[in-house]
Amino acid sequence: MIIVFDSKYVQFGSFIAVKMKINKAYKFRIYPNKIQCEILEKHFGCARFIYNYFLRQRIDFYENNQSSEKKSLTYHDNALAATQLKNNPDYEWLKEVNSQSLQMSLKYLDAAYRNFFNRKAKFPSFKKKHNRQSFCVPQHFSLKGNVLNIPKCPGIRIVLHRQIVGVMRSVTISKTPSGKYFASLLCELDIPEPVFAGNQIGLHYGIKSFITDSSGISVESPKHLGKSEKRLKRLQRRLSCKQKESKSRRKAGKRFARLHEKIANRRRDFLNKTSKQLVSDNQAIYIENLAVSDMAKNHLIAKSILDSGWNMFVNMLKYKGKWYGCRIIEIDRYFPSSKRCHVCGYINESLTFKDRSWQCPECNTNNDRELNAAINILTFGRTGTVQTILPSLDGTRTQVENVLDSLKPETPSESSIQDECPRS
Repeated sequence: MIIVFDSKYVQFGSFIAVKMKINKAYKFRIYPNKIQCEILEKHFGCARFIYNYFLRQRIDFYENNQSSEKKSLTYHDNALAATQLKNNPDYEWLKEVNSQSLQMSLKYLDAAYRNFFNRKAKFPSFKKKHNRQSFCVPQHFSLKGNVLNIPKCPGIRIVLHRQIVGVMRSVTISKTPSGKYFASLLCELDIPEPVFAGNQIGLHYGIKSFITDSSGISVESPKHLGKSEKRLKRLQRRLSCKQKESKSRRKAGKRFARLHEKIANRRRDFLNKTSKQLVSDNQAIYIENLAVSDMAKNHLIAKSILDSGWNMFVNMLKYKGKWYGCRIIEIDRYFPSSKRCHVCGYINESLTFKDRSWQCPECNTNNDRELNAAINILTFGRTGTVQTILPSLDGTRTQVENVLDSLKPETPSESSIQDECPRS
């Protein structure tokens, strides 16, 4: 029996093909004129105002109603209040923008609260004017040639550098701190059910080497931030010397933002190419379930960890694995992949972070830290014990310890050795 999530079957004669329905976004650069820029800025400002206004409403309502049955506001409460707010003479300027874009801001606020209560994100924060700006248009937009039409602002010139596949469902207009405008088209399309074929590998993350797999292939860390750090410092000093609210400060801020954007684009391009290559060549990839936010608290390696973009890389592996037929399996974060000898199973408790290789005292194997960890991740992942297994606090044996014992090679008994020895 085959169970496919959100899919449909297409029959060709006696052959039945399975197709999956996915959402895919296409991001294009847009070039609005001066009048269109003013209209887009109004949309950015109104969407940001609605988000911040009702975030404050939710916070105040919770503080004033902790003893009552209803302690928080819902999306429907905010949507009704937003309609009344637009009829207020002091906020009539909210009618100058697309009403559905304001409703989408309320939906984003509600999603931010759900992610917070589900422990997927931090508490929602107020949006700032000088950060990345965006608003969503869920309906009544069209794309004709190189022209994008949205409500209140038709005729925006767009550069289509790739073919759009699927049915367009929504468009998100965004502006970067460097002053560039983009349109992200969300499309719904059907793709064939992927075929799982290829090798199985274990991946170990590192700082010097970005990843090392169990077959011995290592990808060096490009260190995008480190290569541009000197220029970042220089631009930051120039920016700090400018007078606030001056034209020269805005120009210096754009130069600084452009360099940060260039670093982020390089990192994203590297992660996209590396993840695509891995999921195309393998049918299963075993990775570590690392707590990157906790590891980044170490100030000695925090910059290198965050520059590597491990979380973004894992997210790319997961969604591309569903597209191209590769299972991404996370093993327990407490598994001692670097300390365990992959040959005999010995655990080196004295291993430190600076030790890049170590010799096993039991089997005399010279273990490279990265390669040894990748092999252990592959071996441990194949046992079927995945995800987070918390350590025992009462002294009892944990599932990790039981699996480690099962991975140790069996030592033959004296009787079995005597039976195998030839008799004279």
